[in-house]
Amino acid sequence: MEKIRLYIIEAYDELMHKVTWPTWEELQESSVVVLVAALIISLLIVMMDIAFKAGTMEIYKMIIG
Repeated sequence: MEKIRLYIIEAYDELMHKVTWPTWEELQESSVVVLVAALIISLLIVMMDIAFKAGTMEIYKMIIG
């Protein structure tokens, strides 16, 4: 039980005194970067999906007739 107590005390000390937390402005900037990256990646995935769908439809048309 003492090990668990010591772990909690050390974890609290580290989070409160040793971790550098971002400022509100840094947090907002990081969030915008993540949102923009997610939008770009989702647009790329949509474009790939459309391209693969068109490609498969052409292959099916060639096979079926």
